[in-house]
Amino acid sequence: MKVRVDEDKCCGFAACLSTAPELFDIDDDQIAVVLVDGEVPERLHGCARDAAQACPTDAIVVEE
Repeated sequence: MKVRVDEDKCCGFAACLSTAPELFDIDDDQIAVVLVDGEVPERLHGCARDAAQACPTDAIVVEE
């Protein structure tokens, strides 16, 4: 599984950070960034899906 942020959709609500702080942070421009480069560890797959569902702008993209 891979996770990415659609920067054009992200508005900095930080729902992803609240839901999955192991996977996301917010940069200086208030845009979410993924902290894991490449494949998401299996133990965090549920967190990635939860973050995608929590995002009010659908900016979190999970690629299974």
